[in-house]
Amino acid sequence: MSGVWLFHDGVMKLENPEERQPSDDRRKRSSKFSCNKTGKMKELLHIPTGQVVKSYVFLEQILMGLGWERYYGGDGDLIQFHKYDSIDLISLPRDFSRFNSIYMYDIVVKTPNVFHVRDN
Repeated sequence: MSGVWLFHDGVMKLENPEERQPSDDRRKRSSKFSCNKTGKMKELLHIPTGQVVKSYVFLEQILMGLGWERYYGGDGDLIQFHKYDSIDLISLPRDFSRFNSIYMYDIVVKTPNVFHVRDN
């Protein structure tokens, strides 16, 4: 039995790659914007200022103010931040247009009470 296991909308199924339609290609379905099931885009809100993060320059200023430092030892395709007193590492795609809710929630978890992800 060969194929690819896909998990979509809570259902797991086995698909044979030869039988897949071109429209099923995940890369074509993916968007540079982060959307939920209703199609609404997500945005990362900086709670203390009420401002939405719209650039890495703004995000880096906030993170550095919280004690995060740029980490240059990793993948060149990523922008990474670490805290001196922590094992946490925040990894973000270098291209801000690929910044989506997965990265947003990672930031929320690692900086409690500072950021919030909300529907746009």
